[in-house]
Amino acid sequence: MSLKIGGTIEKVNGKELFYSEFAEKYLAGNQPVLLTGLMDDWTASKHWVSSNGQPNLLFFSTHFGKSKVQVADCDTREFTDQKRIEMSVSEFVNHWLQGSKENHDVNGKSVLYLKDWHFVKEYPEYQAYITPLLFTDDWLNLYLDNYHMHDDLDADQVSDDISCSDYRFVYMGAKGSRSWTPLHADVFRSYSWSANVCGKKKWLFLPPRQFNLLFDRNMKNIVYNIFDDISETEFPGFKKAIWLECIQEQNEIIFVPSGWYHQVQNLEDTISINHNWFNGYNLSWVWDLLLRDYKEAKEYIEDIKDICDDFEGLCQRNLAANTGMNFNDFFIFISRFSLANVVQLYYLRGESNSESSIWHCSAIIKHFALNLSSIRKTALKMKSEGVERNLGIINLLETLSDPKFLKLCTGLGRIYSVIYEEENWSCTMKKALMADFAKYGSQVCSPEDLITFIDYAVSKLSSNCDEQNPLLSVLYEIQPHEQN
Repeated sequence: MSLKIGGTIEKVNGKELFYSEFAEKYLAGNQPVLLTGLMDDWTASKHWVSSNGQPNLLFFSTHFGKSKVQVADCDTREFTDQKRIEMSVSEFVNHWLQGSKENHDVNGKSVLYLKDWHFVKEYPEYQAYITPLLFTDDWLNLYLDNYHMHDDLDADQVSDDISCSDYRFVYMGAKGSRSWTPLHADVFRSYSWSANVCGKKKWLFLPPRQFNLLFDRNMKNIVYNIFDDISETEFPGFKKAIWLECIQEQNEIIFVPSGWYHQVQNLEDTISINHNWFNGYNLSWVWDLLLRDYKEAKEYIEDIKDICDDFEGLCQRNLAANTGMNFNDFFIFISRFSLANVVQLYYLRGESNSESSIWHCSAIIKHFALNLSSIRKTALKMKSEGVERNLGIINLLETLSDPKFLKLCTGLGRIYSVIYEEENWSCTMKKALMADFAKYGSQVCSPEDLITFIDYAVSKLSSNCDEQNPLLSVLYEIQPHEQN
């Protein structure tokens, strides 16, 4: 069955794109884009690529050869993904070189594709690249640099700090029709960016509004390989899907928006760097996925509800195992970020009382207001679903004194100081901040508590401000972004 190609992905010179333009058109607009000009100074582009433009496999084997990595067997399906094998980088490189001599596409041997290598966590001193400014507002990896997303893990998982530590990856795959990634939408329905250090890839995208066309009649199973002979009886809507195609060359970065299903093939020997992330622009996508997966997990074990002592707890444990977090994890995540954003605003408000006029810089204030608005709207959605029980407790005063939280705040401040070119921006705690929270109360235990806290903080921050206060106008008047 041939695919219907309805167009290609827009290509833009990233050097000429202002952050505000990228945020409005691609983050808020939830649209894909292919970016050039953002990898010129990367160490990876020099060390990882041979003079002939091919992957420098000897460099990897020499410098990182002992690392244990997950490798996908592209020819073997395991549930909804490819079978994974653990091996060293040296073993993977040897397999690749042997396959290049014998031509995997002809001899029928398995094609292996190194995926999800947590390179940054494993080699923090080796700066292979610098995250482009357009992608720096990354709450997910900033959080995971300081906290675990889910603490109630099995002992084996806890001991493997690398496996659950971040969503910054290196991918390495040989060329060929059998070197590919199956159809999927990204983890947490996050954004992602993928930079080709060398090689060429072919991407096929389907926008979220057509996602139902990919599922079977029961809306349970999704197409695995869009180039298979898809049964119209099993997947009656698939032939109606209209795809966007993109050929990604060396030194180009593809931005993948939330909820866009995609399938990828390596047209040449390829090394890529990939990040998954989310922030205030796509936080609602994460909650919507969690809620959907929770309902599916609950339905799956509904028949044991009457004999289970803690049925809800079991549902939440299954949700964390399958999705990567549960309601409690997500609630603590958004609570910490709401406080971190408030801390930044208190700092800016304090600075404006001196010689600085930064409080009246609408772009910065609107960004923090958008973040709080997104968290507040998400908390309202959680409340409307009756999510009140079995959530964690955030003690505001204790959190403000927690070294991990202070690092989170410092990281968040550093991100926005780069985006908005504000030098010497810190997140020094002011006495007024601690005093205000002491008067308010110290605990946030539910979505309703979180909404009340945000409203309280904003009211304090907005006292004695004129009617043009951008914080108030954005927080309470901003409309939710359409999910395209």
